[in-house]
Amino acid sequence: MKSFIDALVNPVFPFLRNAVFAGILSSVLFGILGSIITVRRIGGLAGAISHAVLGGIGLALFLSRKNIVLWFSPLIGALLFAVLSALIIGVVSLKAKQREDTIINAVWALGMSIGILFLNMTPGYADPMTYLFGNILLVSTKELVLLAVLDVVLIIAVTLFYPFIEASSFDEEFARVRGIPVVLIYFSILLFSAVAIVLVQTYIGIIMVIAMLVLPAGTLTLWVKSLLGMMVGAALIACIASTSGVYIAWITDKPAGSIIVLITGILFSFSMVGGLLYKKLLLKQRKNLP
Repeated sequence: MKSFIDALVNPVFPFLRNAVFAGILSSVLFGILGSIITVRRIGGLAGAISHAVLGGIGLALFLSRKNIVLWFSPLIGALLFAVLSALIIGVVSLKAKQREDTIINAVWALGMSIGILFLNMTPGYADPMTYLFGNILLVSTKELVLLAVLDVVLIIAVTLFYPFIEASSFDEEFARVRGIPVVLIYFSILLFSAVAIVLVQTYIGIIMVIAMLVLPAGTLTLWVKSLLGMMVGAALIACIASTSGVYIAWITDKPAGSIIVLITGILFSFSMVGGLLYKKLLLKQRKNLP
């Protein structure tokens, strides 16, 4: 532990400090957005958006390296595909609920296929594994600033509109009757998720983003009764997992993203087993009551 702390304060290892800060800043996004996604049960939508991002990355790398569109960076391409996917899925889920699964799977598959195809056509051939699984040690200061800005915007938005978000998340029909703009809130959640997915895909990779959006919040589903409690708790769980994951990766020389998700998955498993045992214990006590 001492060597890890020494490395954190050592100016020779700025990438390690960036990795820790990236984990902390991303935890806010995972806690807030992950809780909303979990309560609304739209994990499949978030998963499709996260995988469609690869299409934008592949297209951007192809166009820039072919000198066709030099300013079209992977970040811009990923944002474009993420936002477009969010809008398509959102519209279809609202207008044609029975086709929601089909469009989610289509966006998921097409996005990844387009990305792999363009990456293969890119001069020098960019390895898709870098984007699929990420590398937290490659997080730049610019990305940290973008994460911090998104955190601040998201916290302000949730603070101002929390009653509306909570009402539409738990009972959309009741919220609509009360005059709450449920459609606007729904699309805002999708767009925030799209931007967050793009920013954190460098952190743990496209494949693992959806796990971090769902697992920390899912860990608390049996233990908390409010959306706010789930947000705070999920953010803390994500923060603990990311920080400890970076530490373990540092001392074992293993992929940090995989370790972070593994830690989160273990906490989720313990929570589910503990919750089931606790419910059985309560049920048994009630049966024994006179």
